[in-house]
Amino acid sequence: MGFVKRLPFFYGWVIVAVSFVTLALGVSTRTSFSLLFPPLLDEFGWDRGVTAAAFSIGFLASTIYAPFSGSLIDRFGPRPVLSLGVVLTSLGMATTPMVTEAWHLYLTLGVMVVGGAFLIGYVGHSFFLPNWFVRRRGLAVGIAFSGVGIGAITVLPLLQYIIEKIGWREACWSMAIVLAVLLIPLIVTFQRRHPNDLGLEPDGDTAARETDTDASSDKPAANVVDAAWAATEWTLARVLRTARFWWLFVGYTSVLFAWYAVQVHQTKYLTETGFSASQAAYALGMVGLGGIAGQIGLGHLSDRIGREWAWSASCAGYILCCAALLLLPQHPGSTVLYIVIIASQGLLGYGLTSVLGAIPLELFEGRRYSTIFGVLSIGIGLGCATGPWVTGIIYDAAGSYVLAWWLAIGLCALSLLCIWLAAPRRVRAVAGRVERTRVPNN
Repeated sequence: MGFVKRLPFFYGWVIVAVSFVTLALGVSTRTSFSLLFPPLLDEFGWDRGVTAAAFSIGFLASTIYAPFSGSLIDRFGPRPVLSLGVVLTSLGMATTPMVTEAWHLYLTLGVMVVGGAFLIGYVGHSFFLPNWFVRRRGLAVGIAFSGVGIGAITVLPLLQYIIEKIGWREACWSMAIVLAVLLIPLIVTFQRRHPNDLGLEPDGDTAARETDTDASSDKPAANVVDAAWAATEWTLARVLRTARFWWLFVGYTSVLFAWYAVQVHQTKYLTETGFSASQAAYALGMVGLGGIAGQIGLGHLSDRIGREWAWSASCAGYILCCAALLLLPQHPGSTVLYIVIIASQGLLGYGLTSVLGAIPLELFEGRRYSTIFGVLSIGIGLGCATGPWVTGIIYDAAGSYVLAWWLAIGLCALSLLCIWLAAPRRVRAVAGRVERTRVPNN
């Protein structure tokens, strides 16, 4: 890989590009659960809670995958882990058409598709992608993760067309083939864990920019606010004894509960409040389209003013979305509320992914980061798992989503508070804050 130093651009952008494609296909495959949800209900007649449990079981499986994945990435890099995710997801989509019982669905669409996509989705890439950038970390991750939006506006409408014109089984088989053929060669050829693996520095610097002086200086990095904390050799055992880790754990779990409660149930909810199946599927695509701007924009903003502000904006987006969902039954088919639901999720809500890996990395940077993030991902998986399941149970018990949407609002507010209490700004300043502090000295 010596040629990477001769490229006219930083190899980190190749990492971003491959991640973009992987996320476009991988996350769209998982999101397709929302499109498959109505035909599965119609064909098999299962309760919503029973059917949505497949999504939840998949994320519960991911809570098992995540810690081991982090350790494997620390040892072997991302290629074997991401490739395993592709294989699991493809096999799951290929075998889902064979289901006849609910437990079959839990294994195929749940454990294999949703669980496998966890490894090639936001979390899987957050293990290593933030390593490649420091000054432009939020922007680079936001660009990579915006691939989800491109996938949403291309893959999801196509899958919905196949479902309507041919059948949901054919849609599953088509996705299985595309995933395996396209992604495994890209991942194996190009992905790497850290720029040091190729003799490079983050951001493409020619020498380490860890200090404002020479490399032998003992002074802390220019962006370090808490030198003692930043100098700590973080192990998993040490991290688990910090309050900051548990603030992150609660904050990540709670907001992702809301995210996936909305994502899984939204399509069915919209069709029951005056919209066609095509309009409901189109909404998912438009959320993804808005997510392109949201992830890039909030990612870049987080590099300028701080990760906490980007996270707050995202939580506010989901609060606004759930408020619009609460109002929709009183205004069925409302174009205004339809637009609010789409915009709040895409332009704001999806932006949290751009700092999903940046926040813990800036708190617990070090050789064991992937292992640490893997354990943190247990909370992510729990939130993703319980959101759709609990929401389905609430609907089956009450005949309405009202309580579920109020619960999601409360959890988003809790998440916002937790990230401010974790306070990554008090450990490392983002590039924009560093530049501002330097101005008086110039």
